[in-house]
Amino acid sequence: MQEEKVLNPKRWFILPKWEQLPAELKTDKIRPYYDALSKRKVSLFFKRVFDVVVSFFAIIILSLPMLIIAILIKCDSKGPVFFRQERVTAYGARFKIHKFRTMVNNAERLGTSVTIGNDSRITKIGAKIRDHRIDELPQLFDVLSGNMTFVGTRPEVVKYVERYSGEMNATLLMPAGITSMASIEYKDEAELLSKAEDADEVYVNDILPEKMKWNLKSVKEFGFFKDIGVIFKTVAAVF
Repeated sequence: MQEEKVLNPKRWFILPKWEQLPAELKTDKIRPYYDALSKRKVSLFFKRVFDVVVSFFAIIILSLPMLIIAILIKCDSKGPVFFRQERVTAYGARFKIHKFRTMVNNAERLGTSVTIGNDSRITKIGAKIRDHRIDELPQLFDVLSGNMTFVGTRPEVVKYVERYSGEMNATLLMPAGITSMASIEYKDEAELLSKAEDADEVYVNDILPEKMKWNLKSVKEFGFFKDIGVIFKTVAAVF
């Protein structure tokens, strides 16, 4: 399709013309968010510069710790080092996320797409590295490639994105992120879902709409230095 050639999701920092957006994003509900971002083109550019520079040096600095973690994962359980799953990013494009595997191999076939508290699928090493979000370190490669950014709406699996309301699609004007205010506010999401009879339905109907309030607010009020503030808040929340 011609639109797919124009809208390279890895070039999200160069905001396309309204007419070039996918049909599902060219709606009256999304227009205010697009107009807000169109006034922040310089911030979008510096956001990408920050992503490239910081992710590049972080990968170099953390290469040895990541290698050690990879060895521990292989020694702890059978399966690949990385967990790869299709997620959705800017303009609805799909990509396969990089995360350290914290569950048994093929865990998505054994339960829900969201993780609940005391999930029996989590490995011994996985339990240790999840607590401090160390499992997300490989996402630095996704940030460097342009599929993700440091601060943005968490990348959802396709089946959840397909159930977005019209306004929720506004979050697809920007790439998926490693952290966000929604991630901070709902850092105990797994514990909330552990009490649900149907974790998938509770997530889609109850938790996702509340998280989206934070995500939509972040898109409409986007600013480069606000992103930096979220990064510091994330560090504080983790430690």
